[in-house]
Amino acid sequence: MASALDDDEICNDDYYSLLNVRREATQEELKAAYRRLCMLYHPDKHRDAELKRQAETLFNLVHEAYEVLSDPQARAIYDIYGKRGLDVEGWEVVERKRSPAEIREEFERLQREREERRLQQRTNPKGTISVGIDATDLFDRYEEDYEDMVGGIPHIEINRMQISQSIEAPLTTKDTAILSGSLSTHNGNGGGTINLALRRVTSAKGWGEVELGAGDTHGPLLGMKIFRNLTPRCFVTTQCGLQFSSRGVRPGLTTVLARHLDKNTMGYLQWRWGIHSSMNTSIVRDTKSSHLTLAVQLGIPQTFMMMSYQYKFQDEDQTKIKGSVKSGFFGTVVEYGAERKISRHSVVGATVSIGVPQGVSLKIKLNRASQTYFFPIHLTDQLLPSAVFYATVGPLVFYLAVQQLIIRPYVRAQKEQELEKQRESSASNIAKKKQEAEAAVLLMQESVRRIIEAEESRMGLIILNAWYGKFVTDNSRKHERAKVIDVTVPLQCLVKDSKLILTEASKSGLPGFYDPCVGEEKSLKVLYQFRGVMHQVLSGDTEPLRIPKQSHRIDTDT
Repeated sequence: MASALDDDEICNDDYYSLLNVRREATQEELKAAYRRLCMLYHPDKHRDAELKRQAETLFNLVHEAYEVLSDPQARAIYDIYGKRGLDVEGWEVVERKRSPAEIREEFERLQREREERRLQQRTNPKGTISVGIDATDLFDRYEEDYEDMVGGIPHIEINRMQISQSIEAPLTTKDTAILSGSLSTHNGNGGGTINLALRRVTSAKGWGEVELGAGDTHGPLLGMKIFRNLTPRCFVTTQCGLQFSSRGVRPGLTTVLARHLDKNTMGYLQWRWGIHSSMNTSIVRDTKSSHLTLAVQLGIPQTFMMMSYQYKFQDEDQTKIKGSVKSGFFGTVVEYGAERKISRHSVVGATVSIGVPQGVSLKIKLNRASQTYFFPIHLTDQLLPSAVFYATVGPLVFYLAVQQLIIRPYVRAQKEQELEKQRESSASNIAKKKQEAEAAVLLMQESVRRIIEAEESRMGLIILNAWYGKFVTDNSRKHERAKVIDVTVPLQCLVKDSKLILTEASKSGLPGFYDPCVGEEKSLKVLYQFRGVMHQVLSGDTEPLRIPKQSHRIDTDT
């Protein structure tokens, strides 16, 4: 239900980071952290009017964090919905005796009306555009045909097109109307259909759907679909329909039984009765790094065996390579290809299909959000090595060229534009945080002096230098400017008994810290001395850090 809050309602203040405690911190840990910061920021400790004012601001902020986290009810709301969850419009005063679970239920009740209002505005549009291209003139042409060509240009034509679209309209929290339609044409002949489906969620275990359709080629359609969870590991889907045409009524029935064989593997049994009757069994194994499908079908007119494997690279572009073999009464088809994410909402893929007697085809697909653009290009009816070579190398060369010349510059420009907008929108808040951090550093000076004296007397932990922000270590990014702030004093202030412990929260919320590079990756670099020996460590923004450690020791030989 956390999604009930808008993105612009999320507050960046992290109370856990401010107090430097774990999210699972006990009341004793919270109290110890609170007392430590109160001693540091208490206004009565400062005589200078400006320092006193700054100390009062920081003291109130620490007090606010402790008040929320020390109260079980307020902490439950903060953990689920953030700081704004405590001030959501319509939030009712709850009894102190209510448990965190009851508070969550109360909050969700207040958000439900808001969700129902949004329900009317939500749709789930999906669309597919398929354009079939006949390019066999590139490879299947006889030599004498060259003389008949105009200007030496081979004849390439679009021989089929199909456009389909669907939208969903939530009627209630349980009922949804789905409107879909399609238009298709093949070699000058075409047609279209329109369908209306009403789906109702009957229980947590299943739903039912009634479908009405009409078209200029197939006639009216009346259908029904039912989904039901039989057990936590098994479900069944049944779909039946009546297709009315000039030849009479043609009934059809499809039943699918599925079961979880293990955590990553599903088994399916499918029985279809009607125009194309068949029985199919398949096993699908999907893991973080691969996807495997094995299928066998017995039916009229198609009987086949199929194996498909897909490997998923663990990179930010979500690259996948795939291959499949399918053999049956229709012949044998071998396919291989790849797909890759080119932007936040777009994925492009290419597949080469080699079959007997189908020939060689290249299939290009672009997914943009919920829209799919599909371009099957038929190259030749024969198995020609030249067609296979160009179908494989051509898309790869084209993609690399577009990636370097268009996609990467565009994505880089978009990212810089988003970062600039983010900086502008948070400029005032960052300026405020910077002032608070600078004030906190001034207030820490006396405490840090005492801590350093105590640590030096026992050869303990002394922070020599500490920087927080964006570091440029890659030679290919030398043109970028490092954006770091000095946090030596704030870190030394957190040292206790020759130990420094930082939790897994973002370090920008620590006392004396602020975010010097909004929206960019940040790290903390610390050079410290322990027992007279130099140590150094580089830690990620949200990584927990505990020093001193033997692994941080600097080898004097190097």
